[in-house]
Amino acid sequence: MKIFNTPNNSSTITGFILLGFPCSREGQILLFVLFSVVYLLTLMGNGSIICAVHWDQRLHTPMYILLANFSFLEIWYVTSTVPNMLANFLSETKAMSFSGCFLQFYFFFSLGSTECFFLAVMAFDRYLAICQPLHYPTIMTGRLCTNLVANCWAFGFLWFLIPIIIISQMSFCGFRIIDHFLCDPGPLLALTCKRSPVMELVFSTLSPLPLSIPFVFIMGSYTLVFRVVLRVPSTTGRRKAFSTCGSHLAVVSLFYGSVLVMYGSPISEHEAGMQKIVTLFYSVVTPLLNPVIYSLRNKDIKRALQKCLGM
Repeated sequence: MKIFNTPNNSSTITGFILLGFPCSREGQILLFVLFSVVYLLTLMGNGSIICAVHWDQRLHTPMYILLANFSFLEIWYVTSTVPNMLANFLSETKAMSFSGCFLQFYFFFSLGSTECFFLAVMAFDRYLAICQPLHYPTIMTGRLCTNLVANCWAFGFLWFLIPIIIISQMSFCGFRIIDHFLCDPGPLLALTCKRSPVMELVFSTLSPLPLSIPFVFIMGSYTLVFRVVLRVPSTTGRRKAFSTCGSHLAVVSLFYGSVLVMYGSPISEHEAGMQKIVTLFYSVVTPLLNPVIYSLRNKDIKRALQKCLGM
């Protein structure tokens, strides 16, 4: 990576400046308190699900093991952005080192990719449970579940090695101001000295795949699920079948709905403020809501949480 200065900026560039959410000092403190509460609630909510699955032997099934791993992932996903955002609220310079910026870029998008893979695996689990109920115990074994979890983490973190290497090799010129609260590829690419069509093509080709491939798989799985459920003669049976995948569908809708709004169209079409709001939703709000969604209508999780909390 090469950094060049403009004539108006002769000082040595030691990092980027993340503008975050520009406002008065009082506003920055208010945002610090608000996001601190959101962060703590997210840790507590996802941590509670992990504890519930760990302590309740009845939840040691593939469905809940995947859910516990997903909650663990959500903790790290929100941790890749919020602590730095909190520090930024209290910082006068709002600076972030180059290595810190690219590390955040790598972990944020690797964890995001891992989340997409987990959502696809959880959809596959629901497909087997509803469409192949008699064969479910023999297909979704503990060994297969473990392999699926390991592959989600491995593919998620290996996939973005190439894009991060590509973008880190680009030359950056002029001011290092990023109008965002994290190191997003759009603002970063806008700071490059000159366009590199080959690198941009490779980057734009590789980056959407961990998002689009799992999404197609999820849609295919639920198309098959709906076909089977709609053939169930009784209303009670259909309602029970839908209830087993309702929570997962809600989480998929929240995550993919906001991500597709952000990355489904050219970044240039979005104003900086809209980029921040949409990114904030899928990176901070969604991990906060997921534990509520999964525990709201799930009696097993509710019972395990009450047992875990001694209620």
